[in-house]
Amino acid sequence: MKPIARKAVLICGVMLGSFWHMTDKASAAETYKAQVVADVLNIRGEPASRSDIVGSLKKGEIINVSDEAYGWVKIEAGKKKGWVAGHYLKKLSGSSKTPGESASGGSTTKVQPGKVAAAVVENDKAATGKAAADKTAAAKEQSGKEATVLADTLYVRSGPGADNEATGVLSKGTRVTILKRDNGWVQVRAPGVEIGWVSGRYLDETGSVQIASERAGGGLRGKLIVIDPGHGGADPGVIGSTHKTVEKTINMTTAQYVADELRRAGAQVYLTRTSDKEQPELEGRAEASNKKKADAFVSIHYNASPKKVSGTLTYYYSEAKDRPLARSIEARLAKGLGLKSNGISYGDYHVLRENNRPSVLLELGFLTDSRDEATVRKDDYQKKAAAAIAAGLADYFAD
Repeated sequence: MKPIARKAVLICGVMLGSFWHMTDKASAAETYKAQVVADVLNIRGEPASRSDIVGSLKKGEIINVSDEAYGWVKIEAGKKKGWVAGHYLKKLSGSSKTPGESASGGSTTKVQPGKVAAAVVENDKAATGKAAADKTAAAKEQSGKEATVLADTLYVRSGPGADNEATGVLSKGTRVTILKRDNGWVQVRAPGVEIGWVSGRYLDETGSVQIASERAGGGLRGKLIVIDPGHGGADPGVIGSTHKTVEKTINMTTAQYVADELRRAGAQVYLTRTSDKEQPELEGRAEASNKKKADAFVSIHYNASPKKVSGTLTYYYSEAKDRPLARSIEARLAKGLGLKSNGISYGDYHVLRENNRPSVLLELGFLTDSRDEATVRKDDYQKKAAAAIAAGLADYFAD
């Protein structure tokens, strides 16, 4: 299931005797109209970035939205029908939520197949203790930290969200000073434009060019990998719908298999928890990666969805820092695990967002799908997945 940012671990089926973790972003969508804010927006057959493109929309087009899933929205515009990324739409009427945003006001959810029910591993603990405080203090000061624009063209907006007015444009390579954060958006100061808000996913705050040079060559030997088995302790994660498989338990066993593979290849491994009794805070998981200056951070989860969805999914947060790692691991997971790959997807999760090191969150199958659950609960599958993850990490460091 998914750690961070979007998952408020909610046990929805308590009265029915089954657990359903609901991420703060999964809720039934109301029908409403929206306007395209991207220059060109691809329409896909399914709510996944690897799904076939079945059409496209142009900036300014008005479309009808009839459903939302994992940060994607189902649209219709004349004869055009399919799914588009919700963060490229501006809502015009209907409910108060913007496309791809949780009804409870959580950050934009671009999470995908999955955890709508168990969505992100620990979630931001959205409503409890420290995590809730972290979420409430959405626009905390980041005085003086600098970042570099990654996109060829990045709009500066009057507020944190794509539906706010564009007040300026930044070009690739521009250095900006970070002032505040709010649900994936960053308030910045930059030469030649008013102070405004930009999407944080198009900023490099971590010196990824330096990280890339550090990882080049050498394979896994000597590398420090932080493995994060999602959930734990009082938080079971997803409970399988057929065999009642407990996510925290198979997260742990899979993580141990990954650790074994990595150690055999000469890597150093740190586990954020070593038993099912432990339940590290989300902050502690990301902090361990940062303090240890990990060469890579991998969070292990199994997914859930109220719909008929199956397969694996790899999440990343930073285009520059994390996406290359996500692509390397996903390419290996896509080969021979017996489950389809749903590709890679942007995920605004705490353990990724607050992580300064290359990091990914893996969803290795849906415990809410009977076939997936029957497959992933077997040691053979978990060992194959572990070998694929280790191979993906080796590929990443070899590039």
